[in-house]
Amino acid sequence: MTIREQLEEVEVQTLSPKACLSRASRGRVRAEAPHAFRTAFQRDRDRILHSKTFRRLKHKTQVFLSPYGDHYRTRLTHTLEVSAIARTIARALRLNEDLTEAIALGHDLGHTPFGHAGEETLAKLVPGGFTHYRQSLRVVEQLEYDGKGLNLTFEVRDGIIRHSKGRGKILDRRKEDLPVTLEGQIVRVSDVIGYVNHDIDDALRAGVIRETDIPKGLVSILGRWHASRIDKMVGDVIQASLACGLERIAMSEAIMKAMVDLRDFLYERVYYNDFARVELRKTEKIVRELFGYFLAHPEGCVKDFPAADPLEVRVGDAIAGMTDRYALDLYTRIFLPQAWPLSAQGPREQGGDG
Repeated sequence: MTIREQLEEVEVQTLSPKACLSRASRGRVRAEAPHAFRTAFQRDRDRILHSKTFRRLKHKTQVFLSPYGDHYRTRLTHTLEVSAIARTIARALRLNEDLTEAIALGHDLGHTPFGHAGEETLAKLVPGGFTHYRQSLRVVEQLEYDGKGLNLTFEVRDGIIRHSKGRGKILDRRKEDLPVTLEGQIVRVSDVIGYVNHDIDDALRAGVIRETDIPKGLVSILGRWHASRIDKMVGDVIQASLACGLERIAMSEAIMKAMVDLRDFLYERVYYNDFARVELRKTEKIVRELFGYFLAHPEGCVKDFPAADPLEVRVGDAIAGMTDRYALDLYTRIFLPQAWPLSAQGPREQGGDG
């Protein structure tokens, strides 16, 4: 028996009957020989972690554009916080932690530079629209590894594409709108738990809001502090999910409503406040002009794969993959005048014709 087979047997003996077992995966698009000492979901997690797209998340906006402080979240730190929350819930419910972690690490790979502003702009420019969750799936299926994709298991890909519905229902009762695994559903709710709490924390640090601005009713239900709010929400998910016999991942009505209300507060007071709207218009201009430039000059930056896709879609891929600072630097080099280099003989005297 290989180490991988031993690990798979441990899953059978220790996980809940409702867990998604590694040996029961629906498999990959391209068949692969099993690994000697890693389960299928462990391999998926590692492939995502070592991907170029994952590394670029460290320089992509979560909420605040190019923040100067060292303690503001980026898309990478958001991903790691979501992974930690999701793993805590999965472990408590005896579900598959490796599958949960793989989905969590891959859920935001498709995010654009400049956060949701970049996403909204590309949605207007790319034929057929653009969403970060569809792009995340596109990254792992068609863009990484020079167009070969990461060849992830069905369960991880399903969890990635279904991790978000924007401001829609978080845990919809309609099964067709939810990930097929409980582990994927955990990531979906953990994503919201993560961002509503750490975005509040960052907004307070930035002085965008004050503690007294947070509705008192929400404070009384969820708690005053960052850690206590997360603990309250995570504990509620665990208890509500156990109460329904793990037929689905659930939250109590009261905590779910409070979390949605907190999300609405963020959209109104943080994501789309007056200052943010001004900055978002600037980033929209950057994305639009880069998009137009690469339509006219695709060479060097726009990949020639997937070959069947129109240029407009591949330009969208190129821009979505950029970090904030790369997009800003590229925009500066393309559209803003540069200082002329001085001749090797030194500068001429001012005035006159030389």
